[in-house]
Amino acid sequence: MNECIIGIGSNIDAENNIAGMLQILAEQVEIVRVSSFLKTKPLGISDQPDFTNGAVKIRTHYNYEELIPLLKRIEDQLGRDRTAPKFGPRTMDLDIVVWNSQIVDDDYFSRDFLKTVVDQLI
Repeated sequence: MNECIIGIGSNIDAENNIAGMLQILAEQVEIVRVSSFLKTKPLGISDQPDFTNGAVKIRTHYNYEELIPLLKRIEDQLGRDRTAPKFGPRTMDLDIVVWNSQIVDDDYFSRDFLKTVVDQLI
């Protein structure tokens, strides 16, 4: 069984989209714990709503390569527009940050809000 921590971000109807994401995710993996959520100013493009960021710790039989497309499908189910600018508004953004106790996303080291929510789950 693999354990991982997934970073969560949304700035379009964040409360509903995060709740929906957790429901969809729970149908596929075991949710161990969810962090608190922080409001942050957007990176890059400032003319958009603040983001709600958090993290979720899961256990799964999926391997790393299988989990990535699952997370993308969940983002798509929630209306993620993949043609939007990289730092533009998001209904949902899911990224694997920790995989089996190893930090695999360098954003952990450069984004305080991400480090804060992930550290709650480590």
